[in-house]
Amino acid sequence: MEIVVFIEVRDGVAKKSSLEAASEARRRADQHGWKVAALLVGSPLEEAAAKVASYKPDRILLADDALFASYSSQSYSAALAEAVRQENAHTVFVSATTMGKEVAARTAAKFQTSVLADVVSIERDGNTWKTRRPVYSGKAYADVQSKEGAPVFITLRPNVFSAGAPDPKAKPEASKLSVPIQPQDVKERVVETHKAVSETVELTEAEIVVSGGRGLKGPENFHLVGDLAKALGAAMGASRAVVDAGWIDHQFQVGQTGKVVSPVLYIACGISGAINISPVCLLRNTSLQSTKIRTLRFLKSRTTASSAMRYRFFPC
Repeated sequence: MEIVVFIEVRDGVAKKSSLEAASEARRRADQHGWKVAALLVGSPLEEAAAKVASYKPDRILLADDALFASYSSQSYSAALAEAVRQENAHTVFVSATTMGKEVAARTAAKFQTSVLADVVSIERDGNTWKTRRPVYSGKAYADVQSKEGAPVFITLRPNVFSAGAPDPKAKPEASKLSVPIQPQDVKERVVETHKAVSETVELTEAEIVVSGGRGLKGPENFHLVGDLAKALGAAMGASRAVVDAGWIDHQFQVGQTGKVVSPVLYIACGISGAINISPVCLLRNTSLQSTKIRTLRFLKSRTTASSAMRYRFFPC
């Protein structure tokens, strides 16, 4: 019995959310006596493979041909499908990122099955998986159970499942994955990449998020949000209203029409309404008291003793 984990690699680096998925796969495999195979697709993969190895998969599969140098849902899903067949996997873990959700859906279609999407908890029930996912902007949860038979594809919400402690001594077997796909089979290709420059942490993976809204009165004041984010080692976010007004780029938008975040601490500056804020505490499955304790630890680790800052929590 095997679990295959799709590791998302960006600029040669394994994404933190994929390491969380690999850690969850390792925990589940240890409980049931299974094996874990981690699939890395892209080029180059040396640094990412070394990082993933420390999270103790049993095998690492590398699809690093020139065809995979740029992302394509067709080529990447072909690689994942081949890994599932080669390893005879019954479960596939993928991080619920933009890339992960697309690759998981396209690959699942090849096996004539669906995806248990954006889950925040997983339990094994006999030969099936019971999962829970948020719906209605986190106001409720849906419990979804897989069927027996075809491989089960599960996308895990980032920042919900903890990444295990890396073991630098771990030396899993690594091998090249031969994918039966030709360049002419790929109908889409990346012509050019435009990268937005950001001086703060990646929004979807941040433990602390500082967001700003119309209450800041104008784009000339939005630097206050960025300054606070830098001071706390946090990611900067924004409401839809200020993005639509052109104050800041869409990549910073948090909420239903932007990016989903699951931080330990969310600071909203001049944002009206709770629709973007209320799901934050719920999706981490943590109590208010534990959130307070973890938040204080974060804040204290990012400020000096001489700053004499004091913190107080106010109920929503």
